[in-house]
Amino acid sequence: MKRSILALAVVLAAPVVPGVAHADLAFNVGAVTDYRYRGISQSRLKPAVQGGVDWSSGSGFYLGAWASSIKWIKDAGGGANAEIDLYGGYKGEISEGLAYDVGVLTYQYPGNDLDPSANTTELYGALSFGMFTAKVSHSVSNLFGFADSKNSSYFDASANLDLGDGWSVVPHVGYQKVRRNGDFSYWDYAVTLGKDFGNGLVATAAVVGTDTDAYIGGNDKNLGKAGVVLGIKYNF
Repeated sequence: MKRSILALAVVLAAPVVPGVAHADLAFNVGAVTDYRYRGISQSRLKPAVQGGVDWSSGSGFYLGAWASSIKWIKDAGGGANAEIDLYGGYKGEISEGLAYDVGVLTYQYPGNDLDPSANTTELYGALSFGMFTAKVSHSVSNLFGFADSKNSSYFDASANLDLGDGWSVVPHVGYQKVRRNGDFSYWDYAVTLGKDFGNGLVATAAVVGTDTDAYIGGNDKNLGKAGVVLGIKYNF
């Protein structure tokens, strides 16, 4: 699901948009050894390829699309092997150092054939102060194929520690509440070490895990077990 902890983008060009100054377009492509989203593997603990595009107006508005290969839909009896995320929102500043980000995100799984459908739409809002960010996402549809799960929520807290020379550490903790499906609610955590080489290339290594064993994939694999995820991404 949209923008794993490894997803990054960098600005390249400024398209001509009447009435909008400093608009930017950014692209990214990459691969990970396991696509984890909210701590749960979307690729059956296997590698995945990913890519996206982001547009920023320069005045706070943004739009984007992101895609990844997946395996969990087929493991659940559906037909989709790709996830496509479409999103848009607005970023601004409340006061010096205190920023906000609000928007809408839809996760689409073309041909997923599940009932209920895996397609999911969420509203989100985040506050950031310095290195710290707190975010809440709220589903306005069923959540990823769970029946009667509308109004589920995900709570996320993270920090971005700049170590200098392109190195960073990002600790994260989150809680996924699946409404009316309490056995599938859980905590997740991650600590990600990143290296930006300064030429568009970013490498990451993350320790990721959850406190649940309720998510089982193909070959009876525990999709929420603790593991190490490596990633490489090129931004252009």
